[in-house]
Amino acid sequence: MGIRKESILSLLFILSIGWTAFVLNGCTVGPDFVPPTPPEVHDYTTAQIPPVIAPVTGEADQRIHIGEEISSQWWELFSEPALNDVLRTAIEKNPTIAAAKATLASARETVTATKGGYYPQVDFPANFDRRKASALTSENSFSGSQGGSLTSNLYSLAPIVSYSLDIFGGTRRKVEQQQALAEFQGYELAAAYLTLTGNVVAQAITIASLRSQIQATEVVIAEDEQNFSLVRRKFEAGKAARTDVLTAETQLDSDRTLLPPLRQALSAAKHELSILTGRLPAEWSPPDFNLKDFILPGDLPLTLPSELVRRRPDIMAAEAQLHSDSAAIGVATAQLYPNITLSASLGQEALKAGSLFDQVNRFWSLAAGITQPIFHGGTLKAQQRAAVDTYEASLATYEQTVLQAFQQVADILMAISHDAELIAAARKLLDTSSTSVGLNRLSYTAGKLDILQLIVAERSYQQGLLEYTRAEAQRLQDTAQLFVALGGGWWSTNLLSAPK
Repeated sequence: MGIRKESILSLLFILSIGWTAFVLNGCTVGPDFVPPTPPEVHDYTTAQIPPVIAPVTGEADQRIHIGEEISSQWWELFSEPALNDVLRTAIEKNPTIAAAKATLASARETVTATKGGYYPQVDFPANFDRRKASALTSENSFSGSQGGSLTSNLYSLAPIVSYSLDIFGGTRRKVEQQQALAEFQGYELAAAYLTLTGNVVAQAITIASLRSQIQATEVVIAEDEQNFSLVRRKFEAGKAARTDVLTAETQLDSDRTLLPPLRQALSAAKHELSILTGRLPAEWSPPDFNLKDFILPGDLPLTLPSELVRRRPDIMAAEAQLHSDSAAIGVATAQLYPNITLSASLGQEALKAGSLFDQVNRFWSLAAGITQPIFHGGTLKAQQRAAVDTYEASLATYEQTVLQAFQQVADILMAISHDAELIAAARKLLDTSSTSVGLNRLSYTAGKLDILQLIVAERSYQQGLLEYTRAEAQRLQDTAQLFVALGGGWWSTNLLSAPK
């Protein structure tokens, strides 16, 4: 008996109605995910951070603004145009960012693929089968058969519609799991972006600091050369001992050994910055950043502790992983319940290609199947328990990530506060040692001072000059790290937008 075209359309309609009903009303086993509660604290540390951090020696102060948003281009606050250009290139060409974007795109496609389980599956198989078999009777013989055997062809076209009823929500949990994993990859991209921008700024400041330290060391070496010339003239005039000449020459040679390590560190920092921008060191060299060209940001926005968990991409990634593992419990639980599958087929089957579409060769089938797990050697329950254990591990990882994030912010806030003390002490040391070395040089020239006293004064000046340079750079570095630790404003960008 044949079946008309309208019958299969009716069947498809019935399947669609059933699918819709089960999606909207079917139960979903497993826990519904609830994001962890943010820490109930109002400060990052028990120490009191003053709203205005000002060195007593008059250097630039910094003001903390609690609750203010961070600019997505926070590095522009340093007012270094060359840094802005380098960052634009790095964001565009860095391979790590490109890999993270591709991974995110793949995860989103996996979500789309998994959602296909919501819908009936339609396939259109077409088959040709040629067989040779023994002929039992002359009535069953076909023309062309020889030696008591027959050869036959079978042509068939049979569209198949099948649908698994998601009664217990296994498919919905799989989609939920993949969506959470896609969110995880999105936050991983944000973390890569944040790390990249922070590293670029850090390397730029390092380059500027090393160049300043090299310049300061060259100043000290020039002073050493001046001392050596002064002592040698006095020795030639019979007014200084040979030991004084050797002492001055030893100091000069000692200070010259400081330059090669600084120059090596500068080369390494430049090479690192080249790689961060996606270029080989032989292809591009970073600008010669100058420490004096960086302006210390005076206003520091400070995210509220309750908001930090929604700003840090590492915390959000840990939460997305936790969500995925929660959904995995539902996937494992659904496997313990029956699975119901509906299928329908309408097709044509004939022994000759010419009669394939004759009405008499039409066939159809309707089927429904249910599979109830009975015995799997404990596998299914073990998988469910393993999913619960994985969730517990992810929860602990999430909590550890939050703790480390809060610690990082607290450490940097204290560092910025101590940086003001350090730069004040370094400024005082530099001013005092600069005055001392000038007076000691005059006294030595007048024959009123031993060479060792002059060298001690020179050493103090060298230390003061280098310490002040490092303190300036450290203050810039810690300020940049605060922006990074608070999330760097990545949420204000279009970083996670799907490509058009």
